[in-house]
Amino acid sequence: MPGDDTVEQALAGGSPQRVGWFRFYFADERWEWSDQVQRLHGYEPGTVTPTTELVLSHKHPDDYVEVAATLDEIRRTHKTFSTRHRIIDTRQMVHDVIVIGDRLCDEDGEVVGTHGFYVDVTETDRVRDELVNAAVAEIAENRAVIEQAKGMLMLIYRISNQSAFELLKWRSQETNVKLRVLADQLLADFAKLTYEEVLPPRGTFDHLLLTAHLRAQPDDARAKSAS
Repeated sequence: MPGDDTVEQALAGGSPQRVGWFRFYFADERWEWSDQVQRLHGYEPGTVTPTTELVLSHKHPDDYVEVAATLDEIRRTHKTFSTRHRIIDTRQMVHDVIVIGDRLCDEDGEVVGTHGFYVDVTETDRVRDELVNAAVAEIAENRAVIEQAKGMLMLIYRISNQSAFELLKWRSQETNVKLRVLADQLLADFAKLTYEEVLPPRGTFDHLLLTAHLRAQPDDARAKSAS
C-alpha cells in the first residue's frame, strides 16, 4: 500500500470537476466563476461572464424563489450561507447542487461580497465516481478520521458518502492542507460546539468548514504540541 504522502497526494491532487468556486461582489453585482462552475452550467471556460441575471436564470423553476430570497438576504445581512437546490445547464440537464458561501472581505476587513463553492451532488454512474469510491475504500482502513468527518458532513448537509468525500477532497486541494489533517480539524471544531438536543444553525458549520484550514496544524506541529 502506498505511503501516507502518496495517498494524500492522489486524493487531494487533480482538479475535481464536480466542485468549483465562486465570488460575488455586492457593490457592482460582479460574479466570478471557476472553470468547474462554468462547465457545471454548460459553458466552456472563458466563454461567459456571469451576472446575477444569468446566475438566477439557471435555477430550477421550483427553486428560483428560494434562491433569489437567499441572495437578497446575503446582500442585506452579509452572513455565511448554504443552500441545496437544482440548476439547469445549457443542455437542459438538471444538476442537484449545494452552494456554501462565507464573507468576502477586503484588506481593511470590510465585507465586500461572498465567496465559496458549488458541489454537484447529482447521482451519476460516471466512471469517475467509481474511481472516487475506489479511493475511499483504499484509505478506509487507516483513515478513520476522514470517515468520521464525512459522516458529519453527510448528516449536516444531507449529502451522500461520495459527495462528502468530494467536498473534503476539494477543500484539501484548495487550501493545500492534507486531507486527514483537515478532517481531523473539522472533527475537533465540531466537538467544541455547545448544544443540547438541537444542532446549531447550519451557518455555524458552513463557517467552520470554510475556515478549518486556518486552524489546522501539520502532523509534525501536532506532535510537538502534544509532547
